[in-house]
Amino acid sequence: MEIVHHGGYLGVTGSCHQLHLNASQSVLIDCGSFQGADARRHSSPEIDFPLDGIDALLLTHVHTDHIGRIPYLIEAGFHRPIYCTPPTAKFLPVMLEDAIRLGITRNKKVVGNLLKSITDLIRPVPYGKWERLPGNAEFRFSTAGHILGAAIIEIRNKDSWICFSGDIGSRCTPILNPPVSPERADTLVLESTYGDKIHEGRESRVQRLEAILLDTLENRGVTLIPAFSLGRTQELLYELNQVIEGIGQKHGPSALSAYDIIVDSPLAIKLTDIYEQMEPYWSQEAREVLTVDSQPFIFNNLIEIDRAGESAGNIEYLKRSGKPAIIIAGSGMCAGGRIMEYLKAFIHRPNTDIVFVGYQAVGTTGRAIQDCEQGKCSVRIDHREYPVRAKTHTISGYSAHADQLDLIKFVQGIPNPPKEIRLVHGEEHAREGFQKKLQELGYNAIYFKDEKADGPVRETQDRE
Repeated sequence: MEIVHHGGYLGVTGSCHQLHLNASQSVLIDCGSFQGADARRHSSPEIDFPLDGIDALLLTHVHTDHIGRIPYLIEAGFHRPIYCTPPTAKFLPVMLEDAIRLGITRNKKVVGNLLKSITDLIRPVPYGKWERLPGNAEFRFSTAGHILGAAIIEIRNKDSWICFSGDIGSRCTPILNPPVSPERADTLVLESTYGDKIHEGRESRVQRLEAILLDTLENRGVTLIPAFSLGRTQELLYELNQVIEGIGQKHGPSALSAYDIIVDSPLAIKLTDIYEQMEPYWSQEAREVLTVDSQPFIFNNLIEIDRAGESAGNIEYLKRSGKPAIIIAGSGMCAGGRIMEYLKAFIHRPNTDIVFVGYQAVGTTGRAIQDCEQGKCSVRIDHREYPVRAKTHTISGYSAHADQLDLIKFVQGIPNPPKEIRLVHGEEHAREGFQKKLQELGYNAIYFKDEKADGPVRETQDRE
């Protein structure tokens, strides 16, 4: 079985891999959008590879960098099954509707027709069940622990067993079950987003978040948290519920009610509702919390903003009231979305804290802010320069991606070492650092290193 990489092999976004099952039949694994610097190398989202012989699309999960080009795939003539886990089947139409409206068209009829075409192709498959593919092959989904519904994909025939990791979850995630290593993988296509880093632990991240929120309370400022609508927002709400309650116990009931906690993201609100319906897929810890808290994502001083136009009014209210506030808004990389209006309103204030809880791709506004030294630089938003006087924080423990320790644990959980590990979905320094670590442990790890490559990469191309 030959693998052709159409995206996600030189950077972090645009994941799309084609596995040839035989000379005439193949399947796609993910079909994601390029973001940040990756998007500048791929200026058009149109599908740039032939669809002949592609018999199915298998999805690891529903983050945009793994599904964002599906509408273009459909428009290019793809009308084959889209296999995914049951939670992903629930999330996919909601995520794609948002992507279509933002990136393709707001024409309701066109959006509706495109969504119907996609929905008609969705085939949910339970975790752990082997499902037939053409060419005498079969696949199954295993738990990835990245977001709800995320899956590791194993594909096998009589000769080979290949595993695509998708995005592997962190050991610190409280809501999800941990990743499950495959029982075999001759070739392992493995993400490496944080392949050269170690995340802080869960206890440390909670302590840091609490310290930031206490500072916000004291200086009557705002804490801005850019967060992905699916996964990170729900995890933050789950832990904020406990952190705010802890602040109230330590500093009195007045502290508990002093904050406005605002989720300004229609998509995140929709997805949180679906999250609450997916209890069977939660971790044991999260299900146990339900015995004492029937709504772990909802609490008294939580305000949800989902209507267009309400963000501006909320910003003016926050400016006038001077009340401490915590705002969670998309997008997670500050590459658009409602977080941009809050940044424009508050990034110049010294009593503003910006908390990054997820990966910031090179070329995004989030990365520019993250790399900016307080009071010494500015960032460009909507053609205007804004001085960065806000304090910025990166809490890596909230990342939904595995760090180097998690990834090594995943690899070492495979009973027989893979013959080859291909590192994808990472910046070059992460892929290179992780390759060296895996090689020290005795694994045959490779990564692609051709910064000028714009087209697909076959497994025979030069590699490091």
